[in-house]
Amino acid sequence: MDDLAGSSEINMADVAERAGVSTATVSRALRDLPGVSERTRLRIKAIADELAYVVSPEASRLAKGATGRIAIVAPRMDVWFYSRMLACVEEVLSDADMDVLMYQVDGRQQRNRFFRDLPARRKVDAVVLIALPVLQDEVERLDLMGVEVVVAGGEIGSFPHVRVDDFEVAVTAVGHLVELGHRRIAMIRTSDTDGAYWSADAERSRGYLAALASAGLDADPAYLVTMPFGPRAGADGMARLLELDVPPTAVFAYSDEVALGAYRHLLAAGLRVPEQMSLIGVDGHPIADLFGLSSVVQSVAEQGRLAGRMALDLLSGRQLQNRHVVVPTHLELRGSTAPPGAPGGLDNLPG
Repeated sequence: MDDLAGSSEINMADVAERAGVSTATVSRALRDLPGVSERTRLRIKAIADELAYVVSPEASRLAKGATGRIAIVAPRMDVWFYSRMLACVEEVLSDADMDVLMYQVDGRQQRNRFFRDLPARRKVDAVVLIALPVLQDEVERLDLMGVEVVVAGGEIGSFPHVRVDDFEVAVTAVGHLVELGHRRIAMIRTSDTDGAYWSADAERSRGYLAALASAGLDADPAYLVTMPFGPRAGADGMARLLELDVPPTAVFAYSDEVALGAYRHLLAAGLRVPEQMSLIGVDGHPIADLFGLSSVVQSVAEQGRLAGRMALDLLSGRQLQNRHVVVPTHLELRGSTAPPGAPGGLDNLPG
């Protein structure tokens, strides 16, 4: 035991082993972050003092925001939601004379590389994650990076975040379809294919099922279609729904882009919206207005700006008034939803 004390090789894992806790807990305790009881925090600090464990000078400089750099991380940059939010985060940070590093980490392999390489190669003062799907071990690595972390457009662990209430988004969309009289309501969702947790997808799926249950409707598993994240998700999801013996009369799509893909497939199949299929999306994509797509609009720009300011506040040492900010949404009704049973509609087909 005494051999460890004062050793220049002491690291956070040694403190964690002595305390009988995870390295993530040690990290939180030494940085006075929430999620650790006061008793455990004091015990960890006492062990760190006993072992003469100190944060490296480089880590200390990072904690003070010495590099002037902030990383923005998104799974995709060619999707409207991510590119719009990224632009708004970057605008706020650049106005504050911060250098911005942008990382696209699509899939587990790229995420692993990011978490592994960033601390060693390109030091930053903070990381802003834009709706990034993560696995639990990646959440723990984030905790150990020694920099401030802010989540935009979603929720990861206990990190400060700016988001919408994705559960309520789904309840609003499906509730609108129920009020129109629809009883066969499907959802086309997208999911990260490596099994990572994606808060927006998980909460919208949960809200869809809850809204059906609240209306006394059974949730047909065939109506909850999961497609790989990508530009064909909406079209391929709608194709699957139309192959059912009893297709739905309305579809709630995970996003406006997914809904627009579904819309395109309906047109190609010679079906009319909303006479033969009602369709509603999420986001407030500018193209949705051109197509007359009903949507639950979330202020993507506002979420991005708030997340950028939150990162700056953390680096300046200012106390966050609210670590978990929820931005309101609203239902924008256009021409893609209508009551079922219109002449020639799918509701009048056999079955």
